[in-house]
Amino acid sequence: MTTIGMPQAWALLPEIVKKGGVSQTPPVTVAVLDTGFVNSPELAGRVVNGYDFVHDPVRSGDGDGRDTDASGVGQLAYHGEVVANIIAAAHDGRGMAGINPTARIVQVRVAGTDGLIDPQDLADGLLWAAGLAVPGVPANPNPAKVLNLSLFADFIPLTGCDARIQNAVSAVNAKGALIVVGAANDGADASGYSPAGCRNVLTVTSATQQGTRPDYANWGRSVAIAAPGGETGHGVPVSSLSGPGGERSPNGTSMAAPHVAGVASLLLSARPRLTPTQLRALLTRTATPFPGGRCDPAPARTCGSGTLNAAAAVREALASSLGK
Repeated sequence: MTTIGMPQAWALLPEIVKKGGVSQTPPVTVAVLDTGFVNSPELAGRVVNGYDFVHDPVRSGDGDGRDTDASGVGQLAYHGEVVANIIAAAHDGRGMAGINPTARIVQVRVAGTDGLIDPQDLADGLLWAAGLAVPGVPANPNPAKVLNLSLFADFIPLTGCDARIQNAVSAVNAKGALIVVGAANDGADASGYSPAGCRNVLTVTSATQQGTRPDYANWGRSVAIAAPGGETGHGVPVSSLSGPGGERSPNGTSMAAPHVAGVASLLLSARPRLTPTQLRALLTRTATPFPGGRCDPAPARTCGSGTLNAAAAVREALASSLGK
């Protein structure tokens, strides 16, 4: 958290960030499209069991297809939990401190027990998370202003944004919700991935504490910004109650994206009317430049405008008349 200036950002927002996540500010809802719902005490009444969009009963692991129970199933259930905790874990001393301890999390299950994501499941999950209609699915009573996607769609070629997902992204963007996406972990050009290569998303790759790109992290023109994602053998400390281990130190752009989503939700707590376009511009404009102006010696392996700087983003948001 210190790498991105969180203590300074929290100090600028004392009326929003209180010990234990107690605040008079209405909570910003963040949807986590991932492996599903875990009732984490770190989120203490602020996590909602949303909807299970995994249509394939073989891959769902819960005996059926889509249903109203988004609970995570299997050994990968922790993934959605740790992403949510990075965004919003309470500051109560029980575990980690999340970026925005007042945010509400809606867990939307799109990944099967195998960790794979069907493109249509993801497209429908995107629409539902933002409060848009999906045929045959009940309306979302908790539409999100920020959507975190620490994932990419499987079962399709990695040659560009899938049309189904792009259509959903465009609809969500028009609804006024920001989509934050992990760039993926293949050390490749992120533009071939869905949704990392889609238009109107904020694609996030990983950066080390020194502001360089870890070997695993995807790169390229579709990447807008970098954030802490850990290095091989030295991950991001997080807490998880699901599955074995409890405390974990995973690495990957899956961990980088929720840092950005959490800061975006913090900005919306201070400036509720910021649009997705304004949020993307604010976060990228205030990023800390990479040492020497680049994250990687190879010119093509770019990582966006720099590393997330929460303090600078909050400071500029408070100084601006935008989003009041």
